[in-house]
Amino acid sequence: MSGRQAKVVVDPTVPDQAAELLRQHRKLLVRMRGGWAPPHKRRSVAARITYKIILIAMASSATVAALAFFRAAHYTTFAFIMTGVSFLILASLLKPNPDAEVEKQLDSELDVYECARQYQGRFVLREDLDEAARALMLRAHCAIDTVTESRVNAEGLLDGARNAIMLPAQEWEIARLLAKLSGLRSEHREVMSEGVTPEVLAVSEPLARVLEGSERAVTERVEALERYAGHVRDAERAFRARSQIERLTAKLPRYEELLAESGADGQAVPELTELADDAGRLEQALRDSVSSAHEAFRHLER
Repeated sequence: MSGRQAKVVVDPTVPDQAAELLRQHRKLLVRMRGGWAPPHKRRSVAARITYKIILIAMASSATVAALAFFRAAHYTTFAFIMTGVSFLILASLLKPNPDAEVEKQLDSELDVYECARQYQGRFVLREDLDEAARALMLRAHCAIDTVTESRVNAEGLLDGARNAIMLPAQEWEIARLLAKLSGLRSEHREVMSEGVTPEVLAVSEPLARVLEGSERAVTERVEALERYAGHVRDAERAFRARSQIERLTAKLPRYEELLAESGADGQAVPELTELADDAGRLEQALRDSVSSAHEAFRHLER
């Protein structure tokens, strides 16, 4: 198992495209937590086209007026207007134009910023969790990975459809609660570090017990996930062993043929045929393990 520590956990009800955008830009989201905002507004394509049209219209009008003065033999006025037109065109050409990659990067940051604001409160960053909460979150992710990456899940021996819905929901609920717990725990420690009177201590102790009780409740959620993952591991071992025994059993005729041709000790034949019995026992072990996993799944849902 990868045992990954997801750096951004997103509410599974957030649309996939938005969720992926949030997951891919954790560093930018961390900066937003610190008060960062994009330094510019997005320039629409329409605005850029309008700007060019206005510039062309101004230059064209000025040129037409200049030609009228030229035909009237007002050469000084003609030269003055054409000089202005030249400066207008030159200024347009020399106006700084952001590099395409830079502009693309700025637009990307705006996309993330707008997405984060739209789905505020529906994603949790690793930085939102304190050390104890991160450790619990890592345990949850290890358990989830055990299930989702298992062969028994891929082969449909588990309820893949329900796993695909329930496991992300459990991951999000655990992350959400741990983020809230971490925030309150940090605030509590900050107040207590200032030194407290007996009166304040009397108030703070029940609050501390609330924090401890909440942590126990989240830990129980994680432990339920780990029990489910443990049954899946048992099923995985039985599945792998059954597959190996089946492959060996399929080769039995070739082994028996070799024994007959070589004149080796025939006592080996019964031992070889026991492979079929082993396969049957492993089949039962696999069924038992999958049944236990299903039972753990139902307990986890409750």
